[in-house]
Amino acid sequence: MNTHAENINITKASGEKVPFDIGKLKQSLLRSGATPEQIEEVISKVNEELVEGMSTRKIYKTAFRLLRRASDTVAARYKLKQAIMELGPSGFPFEQFIAELLKNKGYQTQVGKIVQGNCVTHEIDVIAEKGEHHFMIECKFHNRQGDVCDVKIPLYIYSRFLDVEKKWKLVEGHTEKFHQGWLITNTRFSTDALQYGKCMGMQLVGWDYPNNNGLRNWIDSSGLHPITCLNTLTKKEKQALLDKKIVLCKMIDHNHSILERVGVKPPRLQRVIDECAALCQRL
Repeated sequence: MNTHAENINITKASGEKVPFDIGKLKQSLLRSGATPEQIEEVISKVNEELVEGMSTRKIYKTAFRLLRRASDTVAARYKLKQAIMELGPSGFPFEQFIAELLKNKGYQTQVGKIVQGNCVTHEIDVIAEKGEHHFMIECKFHNRQGDVCDVKIPLYIYSRFLDVEKKWKLVEGHTEKFHQGWLITNTRFSTDALQYGKCMGMQLVGWDYPNNNGLRNWIDSSGLHPITCLNTLTKKEKQALLDKKIVLCKMIDHNHSILERVGVKPPRLQRVIDECAALCQRL
């Protein structure tokens, strides 16, 4: 076992080198529902293999391999960030997924809506309404770890929002509503992007931003996992489900016949159903 893990630097997907933090690894394992014994096994193995400059991807693969041996469900929760990136290559399933998370928070949502602005028309990824709140949401999907939303993205989105908001305020009953532009991504924001968003009164949501209220927290607290988490499905089957606008494990859990329509057959069918049911339970 490597007894000096705290002195070793690892390489993030962005290329940045940071000190290895065993606490972060333990926290991600706990969040996945791993048992104390599973956590100890993973940490011990990672410590054993850890070398200077090791990639976070390699650490993830080691942990995932060990977890999958023990439990498909725990492994599925652990691969959540990667599973979100597998919602591509287009951004549409990600937009649907965000809309479902917002519905769970009590919002009425519309996806891919064309709206007339004051000057031109705009296609809005997600429109969300609840009470006096009316939000225009742009979803920025990345399928590579290390990708960052830089300041150009909120700049562009805010200019669109101003055009739409001007028209919205002319709609009967909207004068007193609180309108806001949102930007949601599955990765992170540059410092300038965060600074601009805050200055302009936008709501920015990233994987771990805001602290304790980022996309990861939304998923953990809702129990709504994407179908790409499922280890019992093939890539082809996952894509077939996404093509049918099935983005949540919950959608399968409530309608098992969907699986048969994309070619999943017994005895594996029951394994998929069981994994779905387990993932839909909140920790």
